[in-house]
Amino acid sequence: MAENGKSKATPPADLKGLEALVARAGESGGLPPVDKWNPPFCGDLDMEIAADGTWFYLGTPIGRPALVKLFSSVLRKDEDGRTYLVTPVEKIGIRVADAHFLAVEMHVGDRAGTQVLTFRTHVGDVVEAGPDHPLRFELERETMGVKPYLHVRGRLEALVSRPVMYDLIELGEHADIDGVSMFVVRSNGMAFPVMASAELERALVEAEA
Repeated sequence: MAENGKSKATPPADLKGLEALVARAGESGGLPPVDKWNPPFCGDLDMEIAADGTWFYLGTPIGRPALVKLFSSVLRKDEDGRTYLVTPVEKIGIRVADAHFLAVEMHVGDRAGTQVLTFRTHVGDVVEAGPDHPLRFELERETMGVKPYLHVRGRLEALVSRPVMYDLIELGEHADIDGVSMFVVRSNGMAFPVMASAELERALVEAEA
């Protein structure tokens, strides 16, 4: 669901200034500890992450993958439901049309006889689905389409891209969950429900009609 921006305060510095600030915040290496920072809110930036994972600034796509990756390293979604770019000195609101990331690749592995699904996002995160990084599925009622989301970090999620989604669904199986037959996907010993088996059967019948 899209996040609606609040009224704009004084906008932050230009993109180059913001880039320099974020780069300094991450100089220690690895992902910056954004969850530990509590800077003041400095307003909203005309920046949006589109549903296909493209970042826009002032309505124009940001064409530098390295810059997108840099900004993605300081993303934080707060309890208010909004997403911010966070540094030690600034918290800047941005818009998100759907998910924060796009999962563009999946590897199906085996660990001690247990299936392990590992995903790569378009900004380079590598995440194993499991207890710490669950998969969840939303249904598009109009089309009976399935939208899988993967927890990446904090409150941030990746939408699984459509080509990867097809491969993911092919791994599904039916299992009993709390007395209900469910179509599930397994990873790291966890069964992630996609939909009730009966609902899946109805959808298949409607698709063939």
